Amino acid sequence: MEKKTNKKELRMLPLKEIRINESDGGTCIEGHAAVFDSWSETLGGIFPFKEKVRKGAFAESIGRDDIRALFNHDPNYVLGRNRAGTLELVEDDVGLRVRITPPDTSKDGIDTRELKKVRLFDVSPVTFPAYTATDVGVRAMQEYDVYKTEQRKVAEETENAVKKAKQQEKLKNLQAKFKII
Repeated sequence: MEKKTNKKELRMLPLKEIRINESDGGTCIEGHAAVFDSWSETLGGIFPFKEKVRKGAFAESIGRDDIRALFNHDPNYVLGRNRAGTLELVEDDVGLRVRITPPDTSKDGIDTRELKKVRLFDVSPVTFPAYTATDVGVRAMQEYDVYKTEQRKVAEETENAVKKAKQQEKLKNLQAKFKII
């Protein structure tokens, strides 16, 4: 009986072979991410096991899923993506063949990205916005500046009123002394 599961498992196995090629189209990373009918290293930590991948295991996923090539399985370092056309996946006689063509995302030594479609998870007003032109960040700063200016004005007016009251008190005291003399 075949067991189906929706549980995601991460595998970090050594690649059989990987090459980085330079061509007119830029850098290309290619090799086999998995080899058919070859035993894995011992996996599973405290519940150890070994496994092997059979031919055809990836076929459905390649045709259906949104797959990314990540550096060290870290989602912060995307090398390619099948739906973006920068990751090609195919089962050949050896195993799962990958060809990653990372886009040239650097201009003047700075990596650049253009967001064309975004799935939002949250929006948050922040102290240090990444985009200084945002309304929330700019408006909040402007409102804060207006508030601080008003507070300074009130403080100065209060300070001037206190000084004036002290001067009037001194003047009254001097007038009282001169009346006595």
